[in-house]
Amino acid sequence: MELIAHEIDVDVMILSADGGLNASNADRFVGDIQKLIEGGLRRLIIDCSRLEYISSAGIGVLLGLSRRMREHGGDVKLSSVRGLIVQALHIARLDTFFQMYRDVDQARLAFRSDSSAATSGEE
Repeated sequence: MELIAHEIDVDVMILSADGGLNASNADRFVGDIQKLIEGGLRRLIIDCSRLEYISSAGIGVLLGLSRRMREHGGDVKLSSVRGLIVQALHIARLDTFFQMYRDVDQARLAFRSDSSAATSGEE
């Protein structure tokens, strides 16, 4: 799997996942993102438009990543989740756990809405 990072706003990073997320590449995925978290990343969008498959190990990685981000006051949103990936998350009953959006723009707007709510004291 290849990860391509894009910074769209000062505080939002998009990672485009290309290929599959499974046991053979999970450690690298976690390591790469852990470095970003340690560097101050708090808002992450994982663009799944080119993610072709995900194993149970890959689902575990997403759960762990979400937990780490929340422990550091951040959050993860998934965008462009489709096909087998949606099915895998549904079977694992995680389709309601993860915040999933139609595309990257919708996920980015959700982060902006989160910021507005936090600023106005609505959270």
